[in-house]
Amino acid sequence: MAAGHVLDASALLAVLHEEAGAEAVLPVLEGALMSSVNWSEVLQKAAARGVAVGGRMRRDVEAIGVTIVPFEPDDAEAAARIWVGAPRAGLSLGDRACLALARDRGAVALTTDRAWAALPLDVAVEVVR
Repeated sequence: MAAGHVLDASALLAVLHEEAGAEAVLPVLEGALMSSVNWSEVLQKAAARGVAVGGRMRRDVEAIGVTIVPFEPDDAEAAARIWVGAPRAGLSLGDRACLALARDRGAVALTTDRAWAALPLDVAVEVVR
């Protein structure tokens, strides 16, 4: 049984930008986790849109129930092992950080990336659009 949800950057961005898939993410925001690597991706997209990327945005996201989890050396090793398990899948560091956190917590990884559904990994994945 999965213990909660881990958000890929694309899942949170769907909510923030009111995109397709947001309706599947909204109900699980309270208690959801996000790797700090994926949070950096969200901030990069915000900066590209001219949004200030200071602490206020983080406080707003944490206020809706999302916990940003620091990416530690053990997480780096787990992310590298995911690459070894699927070297031709084209997974970015952010993708692997999300999947590693979901695997570690026994959680479901939420993403908009349809390619994740076919990954040969032992991580529960839900594609939201």
